[in-house]
Amino acid sequence: MQNAFNSLDLTVFLIYIVGVAAYGFYIYKRKQSAQMTTKDYFLAEGSLTWWAIGASMIASNISAEQFIGMSGNGFQVGVAVAAYEWVAAIVLIIVAVFFMPIYLKRKIYTMPQFLEQRYNAALSLIMSIFWLFLYVLVNLTSILYLGALAISSLVGGAESFHLILVALAVFALIITLGGMKVVGYTDVVQVTVLIVGGLATTYLALTLVSEKFGLGHDAIAGFNAMMKDAGDHFHMIFPKPTAATPQVDINKYLMVPGIAMYAAGQWIVNLNYWGCNQYITQRALGADLKTARTGILFAGMLKLIMPVIVMLPGIAAYVLHKNGSLQEQMSPGGAFNSDNAYSAILTFLPNGLKGLSLAALTAAIVASLAGKANSISTIFTLDVYKRYLKPEADETQLVWVGRLTVLVATVLAILLTWQDLLGIGGEGGFTYIQKYTGFISPGVVAVFILGLFWKRTTAPAAIAGMLSGFLLSVFFNNYAPSVLGNETILYTAFPNGHGGYEIPFLICMGLSFAFTMVLMVAMSLAGPAINPKAIPYDSSWFKVSPSTLVLIVLTLLMITALYVKFW
Repeated sequence: MQNAFNSLDLTVFLIYIVGVAAYGFYIYKRKQSAQMTTKDYFLAEGSLTWWAIGASMIASNISAEQFIGMSGNGFQVGVAVAAYEWVAAIVLIIVAVFFMPIYLKRKIYTMPQFLEQRYNAALSLIMSIFWLFLYVLVNLTSILYLGALAISSLVGGAESFHLILVALAVFALIITLGGMKVVGYTDVVQVTVLIVGGLATTYLALTLVSEKFGLGHDAIAGFNAMMKDAGDHFHMIFPKPTAATPQVDINKYLMVPGIAMYAAGQWIVNLNYWGCNQYITQRALGADLKTARTGILFAGMLKLIMPVIVMLPGIAAYVLHKNGSLQEQMSPGGAFNSDNAYSAILTFLPNGLKGLSLAALTAAIVASLAGKANSISTIFTLDVYKRYLKPEADETQLVWVGRLTVLVATVLAILLTWQDLLGIGGEGGFTYIQKYTGFISPGVVAVFILGLFWKRTTAPAAIAGMLSGFLLSVFFNNYAPSVLGNETILYTAFPNGHGGYEIPFLICMGLSFAFTMVLMVAMSLAGPAINPKAIPYDSSWFKVSPSTLVLIVLTLLMITALYVKFW
């Protein structure tokens, strides 16, 4: 095993850094001949191609929490965790066909802008402020913390954490200051490096398994050996636990609760992320409908291969550990921390590939940081500063306010993560993100779906929906078993191994969403048959071209094949 990075690794990594920086500068300078407007800066002046939109969405989505968290989940539960990626591909079809036409026809540039058009300014301002706090205090900080932690563990140990923290922030800051066009096109490079480096790591992981079983240096043989040795890790659906189910299997069900999650939380978490999230939708909001749709569907197809990159190495680490390898990665207590699964595999990479895999991990982190910072800048500048602080500000002023916002958000994220003031490390980065974003998902999705597609929905109902979605999420996650019991017509709570009982998180999300929808419908029925602020739309908006239909059918066929194989 070779742990040290040598000159070849450093050369590969520097080629990536210099290449991304040079390409970003080239994209930026191409626009310098004209005055940059807010549409140029925040929406790339509608110039992103379909492949740039799709690549940018994926580059912004995949970060350290996926490489570390999903790989760790692969170690624990196997391919069942791929549901997050494969359901996302279906949700991206829904967003491309039904959400995007309304956003583009109504010239929606930000999600708070939609809330103001459809409901009222009060709800828009409340959610603008909330999203700013969420993006800065949860997403930006956790991505920065996890990224610095992951890279420092690979290249220099804990003493290099702060240096890497600042370096990642500065690199992302430089990219973001060029605006969405620079972010979008550099993301194409980032996602290419991410996929190539990630696939190289997966190939190595499979060959390590192959060699462990005496099958030679054969990745396919290694995959087949994994399926035989860890058959329980290659099933998408877990059965509902019984009284005789061991705690280790109950814990898997709490994480991915079998068929039940497909009737509940999986759709909610993905609809919130891909359809109601400024961070993601911003990439397509400046394009024409055909380009936006094609880019979003391209992102959906890329989502299908993400489990190969971030999940399979985790399963490989499980098989290797199970058969006596990776013992040096065990804790003093004799247990293997599943979050170390990906980095454990990376230690086996040959010289050169270590540098490529480090570049892939850095690309994922920097792209996510840049995308998140750009969204923070967009919401603050267009929905808070221009709307309430200085309505008369001209285009030049707004662009500079956007850049200043990026700088302030980045500095704040560095300060908060320098000594981990938010306790991200204590909770675990992936858990930290899911905990604080998952509580609002039911309310947000209910408000957007009813606002988009039911003309009777009222503003009071939307405000009540936001509040009830959050409160119901807190109740079902933290209090329902003790108040209502462990077994009801709505849910079953299971022992969590720590002396208490829990309802699977994704089931809680589905229940919160269902009750929120009922409340909003009931309140809206007391209003007019058609709300004056309802969004008019034509059914022709949702028709798709033959080429788009081909992409949709191809995606659905591939997802069907995957579920048939691993059900």
